Amino acid sequence: MPEPTEVSYKQAVARLEEILGELDKGEVDIDALSRLVEEAAMLVQICRKKIKDAEVQVQRIAERLEREGVGPAEPEQPPS
Repeated sequence: MPEPTEVSYKQAVARLEEILGELDKGEVDIDALSRLVEEAAMLVQICRKKIKDAEVQVQRIAERLEREGVGPAEPEQPPS
């Protein structure tokens, strides 16, 4: 698995799905189970951080656009 800083959100989710698939089969020995749970926990942290970072970035962009007077588009009014 690549270093955590190199893992994209998509890669992390894909690996989590692989881990869940392995666990669903029920054929994971106790040593592998511990390793998989630890890896899954790390991947969940990566996903949470990437989501939080994206939220902050979107908020900053929205605030900048608001300051520049480029607010959200006005909703269309139905014809009278």
